Amino acid sequence: MKNQQIARIFDEIAEFLELRGENVFRIRAYRRAAQNIDGLPKDVGSMSDDEIEAVPGIGKDLAGKIHEYLTTGRISKHEELMKTIPGGVIDLLRIPGMGPKKAMMLYEKLGVKGTEELEKAIREGRLAGLPGIQKKTEENILRGISALEGGKERRSLGRVLPLAEEIVRQMQENAPVEQIIVAGSIRRMKETVRDIDILTTSKRPEEVMEAFVKLPHVSRVLAQGPTKSSVLTEEGVQVDLRVVEDGSFGAALAYFTGSKEHNIRLREMAVRKRLKINEYGIFEEPGEKKIGGRKETDVYRALGLPYIPPELREDAGEIDAALGGKLPRLLELSDIRGDLHVHTRASDGSHDLDTVVKAAIGHGYEYIAITDHTKGLGVAHGLDEERLTEEIRLIDEANTKLKGFRILKGTEIDIRSDGRLDLADYVLTGLDIVVASIHSGFNQSSEQITRRLLSAIRHPCVSVIGHPTGRLIGERGAYAVDMDAVLREAAKHGVAMEINAYPLRLDLNDRHVRLAKEYAVPLVISTDTHVRNQFDFMTYGVSVARRGWLEKKDVLNTLPYEKLIKKLRSCRTGKARHREKKG
Repeated sequence: MKNQQIARIFDEIAEFLELRGENVFRIRAYRRAAQNIDGLPKDVGSMSDDEIEAVPGIGKDLAGKIHEYLTTGRISKHEELMKTIPGGVIDLLRIPGMGPKKAMMLYEKLGVKGTEELEKAIREGRLAGLPGIQKKTEENILRGISALEGGKERRSLGRVLPLAEEIVRQMQENAPVEQIIVAGSIRRMKETVRDIDILTTSKRPEEVMEAFVKLPHVSRVLAQGPTKSSVLTEEGVQVDLRVVEDGSFGAALAYFTGSKEHNIRLREMAVRKRLKINEYGIFEEPGEKKIGGRKETDVYRALGLPYIPPELREDAGEIDAALGGKLPRLLELSDIRGDLHVHTRASDGSHDLDTVVKAAIGHGYEYIAITDHTKGLGVAHGLDEERLTEEIRLIDEANTKLKGFRILKGTEIDIRSDGRLDLADYVLTGLDIVVASIHSGFNQSSEQITRRLLSAIRHPCVSVIGHPTGRLIGERGAYAVDMDAVLREAAKHGVAMEINAYPLRLDLNDRHVRLAKEYAVPLVISTDTHVRNQFDFMTYGVSVARRGWLEKKDVLNTLPYEKLIKKLRSCRTGKARHREKKG
């Protein structure tokens, strides 16, 4: 999809403008446009001019630049600015967390012109004494360089899944395919993936291969054969397509979905049953008589197992659970009744309250929580006590006009560096939900970060901890935190932990989700929506929940409105009593 390339170019234009000291509002306009284009679930290349201009933050000027890229593969404004910025600075800006001013300072003071030279300079101690550079800064830069290099191998699921789905759609329209499905780590919904594996059946495989290598996304054909071909997309992602026989499709799907470790366990079980299982089918040993493989369920049935959902296939206890009849009944997207982390134009969202509500109703939701930022996050135009009080009034007024849908009064409150919240309690007590999040001080020690989160959890008004590790996949690593201590405290006080479904966050990750379930910590899955189309991101949050073995009963926003409100309020009431006793 073109969205990512256009968003990257707009971000770079913003950085170049900042280096040149140009208008701050123009810089913000490009950054907002980048965020909103990157957050579209639909390929901008398939949108009409009117649809593009309707995207928040995209007027005629930026729509024109998008159209220029779609027709020429370039944006002249971007190329003009690039000529005014030293190439070495541009290379440094690719490092996650590297701001324009720091990149320029390192270039001017040290003459470094890329990641290799910068890494060498850090190892040699040449950054010591430079303005704003501390030991922690050097460590963060090294982590950023490592993340940049790692990003060349693995990409976030949210970047690759839409591309995979688009390729499948185009193959269905342009090739004589029958069954077709994405396999590999994408089907297991891993948070990062290396490439795309697609399986299909067809009576005319060579025509399928010919259509595949001519797809518009293809930049280079790596290999082309009668039943298997590999291409490289414009985004640099390798895509492998295999045509298999109908009678082997299920076995091939199981084999190419993986994981490797899961498959090894299955093959070990097969050997003990005098069977052989591979991508071609299920065979009795000796003699190799084929006894199954048309359906994926054949593989598990032959081993005396119930079907194991792809998200669980990591050899992380799922086979033993299946043998013991203890597989979880995994959460479904349809179980989600509402979104509990949504922003409006009052802070840094793109729409007014009415637009957001209509979008949520269109998704079939029963409720949403409006959780605009608080005053501590100035860059997001956060609300102070007076503005939040006014927003509460507007929500109360809106609720009187709604039927079958409710708006929860909430906020995403900033956890300060010392652990305090940045709004007075008298405002928070009038809310239905308080999501507390860290938005600064990411480089603090594990002890400091953990102490901040524990303090927020103990506050009687906090309902949820938002994006608990602060990571941005491929851009910023998680901050150091004792998650075990945080989850134990959350369980003690009944505070929910968020699975933030924004594709670059997916925070909590699946490992922490499973640990939270073990500790009986309540969880919520929210999209952190800033643009109405981002409600579609819920599917990513549900995939994390499924990989973390969650069932419907483990997630608060599967509850109907009245039960949810009681649950959120009981959490706050219980903590208030605890605080009174402690006092």
